Order: sequence, then structure tokens, then C-alpha cells
Amino acid sequence: MAPVGIAIIGGGIFVKEQHIPAALASPLLTIKAIWSRSRKTAENAAKEIPADAASSVDLYSTDSGEGKAYEDILKRDDISGVILALPIMDQPAYIEKALAAGKHVLAEKPIAKDVATAVKLIEYYKKVSAETNASLAIAENFRFNQGWAYGAEQIKKLGKVTGFVVRLNSMMAKDNKYYNTPWRTVPEYQGGFLLDGGVHFTAAIRRLLGPENAVESLIANTALVSSHLPPVDSINAVLKTKSGVVGSYITSVGTTMEAFEFHVATEQGVVKAEGAKVVTIRGIGKDAVVEEKVFEKTSGVKEEVHAWAESIVSGIPNASQTPELALGDLELMEKMLTSGDHDGARQTLIYQQIA
Repeated sequence: MAPVGIAIIGGGIFVKEQHIPAALASPLLTIKAIWSRSRKTAENAAKEIPADAASSVDLYSTDSGEGKAYEDILKRDDISGVILALPIMDQPAYIEKALAAGKHVLAEKPIAKDVATAVKLIEYYKKVSAETNASLAIAENFRFNQGWAYGAEQIKKLGKVTGFVVRLNSMMAKDNKYYNTPWRTVPEYQGGFLLDGGVHFTAAIRRLLGPENAVESLIANTALVSSHLPPVDSINAVLKTKSGVVGSYITSVGTTMEAFEFHVATEQGVVKAEGAKVVTIRGIGKDAVVEEKVFEKTSGVKEEVHAWAESIVSGIPNASQTPELALGDLELMEKMLTSGDHDGARQTLIYQQIA
């Protein structure tokens, strides 16, 4: 079977460093085209493709003239899917056009700028896919890091969850390459960097807790610690699950403190997950047995792109890439931000059952 022809939509940092290498690594895919707003950006992205393959990749852009627009890519019969990595505010419109044209879509997280927009997008997807059979997958690469799945397995083995703590502290400095992306520097969406990167972490804690411990309500306070990271850069939240468990979620992208910890306590021990490393403590006190498992460090993007390719070939959507999962990740972050905006008012969540 010939590889599936795809187009890369976007020419930014993540496209060049992650999406193009991932697409090239999958034997099920072949890159047929690259689109970006400017021809220059598309050309720069194309430099990541080996010379022997670059000649077969067509470049499209807003300023390339007639026949080279995004819509022209969608008319091509030799392109079955698109990988979309565009500014958060812009993505839904591009997703809808691709789905309407019958193209399979792998879109970068978050699924949308807010829950209301995401719900409308999912409704549109369900309506259109019934006619075109096009699929929508959301690229949350954390779900393809082995550590989170392993951690979730260990938690289940240790009995009922009794508590959890998430601590994520870092500084998004002004010289960071992602900060200097214009649409991120002056965000037109809630939460700024807390939303953009934060859905990775809400996906991670949801994976660890599982649907049986889905977050049901929360209260939170937010603050702007570093003035260059508006509208807010810090959250301190208390989350309550449907099973009655209470946990804390503390995160800042504007602090001098450093932390990356996901701790889940159970009746029979504790699991400490840090992405590529998972520490499992079985038992309590002096009789406890500590086990550490280290996984190869990977972004998970190659795995997620190949999984998407497999779903196109098989016609079966990957369960780790559904838009409903991404909606839950977004909702958890949005509710923390909303609570903070309303001086800690309790928020109820309704899209957490799929984790």
C-alpha cells in the first residue's frame, strides 16, 4: 500500500522541530505539500525535508498567488490528510475547511481557545464526518509518553486514590523562542501560556487519575507574577473528584521556583510521576518498597503522528486522539482560570468522564 499523502499546515517552530521529522519517520505517510502564511516561512519549513524528497513537496502560502492557497491544497486528490499547527485563535476555521473537503485532520492542542468554541467544533465535526468520513484527531503528545500510562497502571494496582498533588513551576523567559512568537507574546485567548502549555498537564493528571476519579468541581486563585506573561501566569487550585477525593494543582510559568511533580496517593502506596520517570512506593512506612522506572525521553510526537497515520489506514480513530479527550483537557484548565477570575468561585465540570 502506498503511503498516505499529507500536507503540513503551518511553518512555525514546532512544525520544523517536531511535525516534519515525525511525518518523515512514519512509513505510512508522505509529505506532499506545506502551507504557511508567507512563502518565506513555507520555504524555511521545507528545508527540514531531505533534498531527495524536497523536490516532490509543493509549497503554498497566502502570498504565493493564484492556485497556491490553503483551499487549493484541499482540492488535491493525492492529499488525504493535513497536520495543522497554527495559532490557537485560527485553528478551528482551518479544521472545519479541511473536514468539509473530506480531509483527515491532526490538529495541535488545545482544541480551541475555550470550551464553547470546542463544543461547536465537535458538533460541526460530527455532522460533516457523517457525510465525508473525514476524521478529526487532536495532537496531545503527552498521551504518547509511556510514563503516564505506566503511572496510571501502577495507581490502579495500589487501590483507591486518596489524594493527589500537582506542582508545575517554571519561568517563561523573554528570550525563550516560544515567547517570541507574536501571537503568544500578546495572547488573544484566556490564560496565555497557562492555556497553551497547560493542557499537556491537565491531560497528564487526567490520565493518571482515570475516569473513575474524574474532577467534578474546583476552586482556584490566579495571579500575574511576571508582568510579561499576561493575563495571568499562576494558578493555585483545589480539585474535587467524583469519588470524593481532594487534590491540589499548583502551577506557574512566571516564577523562579522549579517543579515538575505529579504525586498520587492511594490506600496502599504512592505514585510519583515526572514524565519519563515514575517512582512507585508500595506499602506504608518502614515496610514500603520503592521501585523506580525510567523511560526513554521523547516528546511523543513521532508516536502520535504515526498513530494518526495508522488510524487513517485502518479507518478507526485512535482513542488517545479524540476531540472529546481534548475538550476535557481544555475544560479543566478553563475552569481553573474562570474560578480565578471570579475570586475563587466554585466551578462544576461536565466533560471529564473520558480520560
